[in-house]
Amino acid sequence: MMRLRIALLMAGLLLSGAAMAEVCTTQSQMTPADRDGLAASARDLAAKVQAGDVSGLQAATAAEYANSFSGIGNVVASTAAKTKGGTPVVEQVYLLDGTSLKKNADGSMPEAQFFCSLNKSVAEVDFLIPGLLPGRYGFAMVDVKGTESPWRLSFLLRQNSSQGRWELAGFYPKALTAAGHDGLWYWTEARAMAKRKEQWNAWLYYLQAEDLLRPVGFIQSSHLQKLKEEQAAAAPPALSDGIRADAPLVVKSADGTEFRFVGLGVDDSLGADKIDVTAHLKVDQLGDATVAKKRNSDAARALLAAYPELRKAFHGVWIITNAAGQNPYATEEAMNEIH
Repeated sequence: MMRLRIALLMAGLLLSGAAMAEVCTTQSQMTPADRDGLAASARDLAAKVQAGDVSGLQAATAAEYANSFSGIGNVVASTAAKTKGGTPVVEQVYLLDGTSLKKNADGSMPEAQFFCSLNKSVAEVDFLIPGLLPGRYGFAMVDVKGTESPWRLSFLLRQNSSQGRWELAGFYPKALTAAGHDGLWYWTEARAMAKRKEQWNAWLYYLQAEDLLRPVGFIQSSHLQKLKEEQAAAAPPALSDGIRADAPLVVKSADGTEFRFVGLGVDDSLGADKIDVTAHLKVDQLGDATVAKKRNSDAARALLAAYPELRKAFHGVWIITNAAGQNPYATEEAMNEIH
């Protein structure tokens, strides 16, 4: 139901005690051998993904991560179906030298930080990777073109110190469009919405823009930072402190029933002409299916009654209801079904 989640081969939590920044080399500053080697390895891995070659990908994975390959098969199969027949084009490669990384006092690995200046300008791309083992790494972004919708296959690569070859350490596939539009389109639309004082629509479109423009969660950039600043400036007052379990968005229905939303987002899983709003609802008990379905429908109705501008910018509303110790209950209704 929800968008395909990023497949991580690397394990690790965001750890305290960040290390000093390691060395990043952009493709324009690399030696031809490094640049060509990374690009060739990325193309080979992309071809394996397109072919659904799970065993081939596992064989090409660094030994430290090959044993954590469970679950990758479904991700590869789903991605292969979306990218089959397309032309893989290596768009960008980075060389990340983490050979000097040291363990923390407790034996854990720190967050590896790589700050990459672009073309000697103030623009920057930063990699903040938790739990990274010492070594020489590369990051490659491969865009698959010529398919029904464009996709990006990003790979974290680790160089085998004894053989010199680049091996897979992380795989991050994602669509580059949502409802037929790319991230820059959503960014432009969000700016226009903000000018029209459509704060809820703008905030959510900025969210969609960021999702499409950020290759993977551990990458930051000066451009993405600007987007986040614009989103914060455009946020409606009710979201000025964020939305989370300890700071829910409380919406009342016409009969006084309170709905506590602990998360808002966007979704394109239905492939409709517009993206959907997703709203996470917190309750104590789900109840039976009839009760849960009615509550979700009532919650969607209350949300749109409180913020009617959402009706024109989105296809519909997903309500995902969560209760401790129970499986989430999710429903989707198109805008014309919510009265």
